[in-house]
Amino acid sequence: MYHNNFIPTPKMIGYLIKFPLRIFAFVTMLVLYINDKKSFYEYTTAPIWDGLNFMHIMWCIFMGFMMLHLFPTDVLSMGAGKSRSKNYVPVPDYSVQALDEFVKSENRKARNCMIVWLAGNAVIALLYFIGIIGTAELLLFTGFYFICDYICIVIFCPFQTIGMKNRCCVNCRIYDWGHFMMFTPMILLGTFYGLSLFLMGTAVIIHWEYFWRKYPERFWYGSNQTLSCKNCKDKTCQIKKAVRNSLLKNK
Repeated sequence: MYHNNFIPTPKMIGYLIKFPLRIFAFVTMLVLYINDKKSFYEYTTAPIWDGLNFMHIMWCIFMGFMMLHLFPTDVLSMGAGKSRSKNYVPVPDYSVQALDEFVKSENRKARNCMIVWLAGNAVIALLYFIGIIGTAELLLFTGFYFICDYICIVIFCPFQTIGMKNRCCVNCRIYDWGHFMMFTPMILLGTFYGLSLFLMGTAVIIHWEYFWRKYPERFWYGSNQTLSCKNCKDKTCQIKKAVRNSLLKNK
């Protein structure tokens, strides 16, 4: 049933192509870590004047992508682009009261998700400060989050299913929290690359929250026609819906 209804949109194809590339990047990090942890850390944090390497290129790519989120273009997915005025098509006579209730509910759920995220990473920070894990392991956590970002979009998202309970990524209240979450462990590294990535991710989430609070009507399918299923161009929910339905059937 799922395969017959699969719609290979350009955005979905792009995720399916980039997903294995992210897995490959993390596996490469893991192999380097297992072979020589010290060399792995030195390689991934080496200054650019010691010679351009793969990690410098990845840093540039990450910073470039985050700049796109600060100054959105049509390249972004519908989930990230819904904060833009050009993507807002008002639902005629939508209920302002219903919108207010939606905002309050979403804020409560988003706050809970952030508490869970910070609590989980506080445990990682504690392990780091008491010496159980080191800087190399912090980099591995970032690499793992790098994969999880796409797992949440393509396959299964615990924040969606358990926390936010939103219908899809396009309608996700916390969609642009991804970079902040991905680079959370980097704040502990104390390196230029780590701090700059974390700070840029923080800038992205602040930018997102500003538009959420100023223009909440752009973020709800009840007030923005663009976010309805019939107007969705991304269709990134397809595999995730199949996975979720399968899990529900097995309960």
